[in-house]
Amino acid sequence: MKKHISSIHENGWTFMETIIVIAIVLILTSSVGYMAIQYLDKARVATAKSQIESFCTALESYYIDCGRYPTAEQGLQALWQKPVIQPISDNWAGPYIYKSIPKDPWGNSYEYTAPGHNGLPYGIRSFGSDGKEGGEKNDADITSWGE
Repeated sequence: MKKHISSIHENGWTFMETIIVIAIVLILTSSVGYMAIQYLDKARVATAKSQIESFCTALESYYIDCGRYPTAEQGLQALWQKPVIQPISDNWAGPYIYKSIPKDPWGNSYEYTAPGHNGLPYGIRSFGSDGKEGGEKNDADITSWGE
């Protein structure tokens, strides 16, 4: 009866081969994570733009019913609840949006001004990921007036 003797090199991966495989997996995982973060940032910007457009549509409905836009003091909340700060319209027929005013995708409040930028009747702005005026890329402001 002959026994089969296997070499030590045939029993599995060496330590070096294992380290190389782990390094490759880490590189692939980090590049996928980086791409996911890029898509998440784009999704947040798109969400802020969409929410601002929804507010603009609701403000136009408010204007049709009330004959004016909410004041800066009344804010966007006037789209959800009848204002208690003057001027109060008897023709308020809201709510003009489906739920209370959300925060922007970065967790900050939207800024509502009336009158708005460049002579517009109102302005709505998200300050982007940094929560501050101005900025570039993800920190850039997202506005209803399109700058």
